[in-house]
Amino acid sequence: MSKLSEEEKKVRLLRFPDWDYYDDAIHAEFEFENFKDCFSAMSRIAFECEALNHHPDWSNVYNVLTISLSTHSENGVTELDFKLAEAMETIVEPEEE
Repeated sequence: MSKLSEEEKKVRLLRFPDWDYYDDAIHAEFEFENFKDCFSAMSRIAFECEALNHHPDWSNVYNVLTISLSTHSENGVTELDFKLAEAMETIVEPEEE
């Protein structure tokens, strides 16, 4: 999987308004009701990470989850990062029915 061009990243980010691009990675921060909800989301995300064999740089302080995605082997952002971001979005902010 190759590193995306600046234009490709801009186009893909249009679908992810909660994400920003800087320092050769895409970044997001999500706030939850409490620590339990945040940790629960992290646990569900962990299964997606394993399924994709792609793992974020992330941190959690109480109810806030901070995420940074890049493909280290490519020294930048690839399609795989956006695929994981999409899976994370589905977990963190499920579509309302």
